[in-house]
Amino acid sequence: MTTTAFEQHLTRSAKATEALLSALLGDTCRPGEIARPAPLLAAMRYGVLNGGKRLRPFLVQESAALLGGDPQAAARVGAALECIHCYSLIHDDLPAMDDDDMRRGQPTLHKAFDEAAAILAGDSLLTYAFDIIAAPETRLADAQKTELVLALARAAGMGGMTGGQALDLAAETSVPDEAGILKLQSMKTGALLRFACEAGAIIAGSSVEDRQRLRTFGQKIGLAFQLADDLLDVKADAETMGKATGKDAARGKGTLVALHGMAWAEARLTALAGEAAGLLDSFGTRAATLQQAAHFIANRRN
Repeated sequence: MTTTAFEQHLTRSAKATEALLSALLGDTCRPGEIARPAPLLAAMRYGVLNGGKRLRPFLVQESAALLGGDPQAAARVGAALECIHCYSLIHDDLPAMDDDDMRRGQPTLHKAFDEAAAILAGDSLLTYAFDIIAAPETRLADAQKTELVLALARAAGMGGMTGGQALDLAAETSVPDEAGILKLQSMKTGALLRFACEAGAIIAGSSVEDRQRLRTFGQKIGLAFQLADDLLDVKADAETMGKATGKDAARGKGTLVALHGMAWAEARLTALAGEAAGLLDSFGTRAATLQQAAHFIANRRN
């Protein structure tokens, strides 16, 4: 299958992020660490270094680039965000949560290791994300690091991703209305994507207006990402997705696709991508990569 220039750029970025994550998850202790237990480190590496588009780090880096932010700092913040994203997947796959056996075409971490290893690896990745941002190697002012830590903590915590996961579990027994579905999705999926875009503005030290514009862009693509995911859960097969599909319908989980149908969802996806891209028109051609990212998210195949 022919890949576009955008997809090639995304792949190059993913490889660079993977290399940085591999280095960050090496066996050499950092100042203040006592030891890095080999079994725990192996589980963490298994949960992180397993492919994927690395879309969230890409958005951090491209948002920072749009506004003139330090690319090295953006790469490290993107790696920190990816640690949190991977922790969320590890825990989401556990039997007490979504109970999945496959992730990215491989056994989930609790299947490849055990449940205790999965829990500890997730806990360690969550904590390590803030270490990466705060470390001296991240060349940002202390005030910027504080802003990033605060924004990421709120995106990942009870008012963001984990709160959304709690609502998602509750939706299996009490189907939410449309407003409830949108709130759930903006938290579980959208919060980290919103942070990814807003982080670029924080790294660049941009104006309040630019930060809000990137934040709103992130909100739009977050909605598009989840809507595309729900469509793929209906249309795609497990081999293409690298994980089980059809689970939402099997569990009776409320989604916008179930509520409005596939034709509505496809039309809404096109509209969301256009709305997101339009938010960046004022930046001219400098915003082309992020605008392409919005359309890529809406039209992704896995």
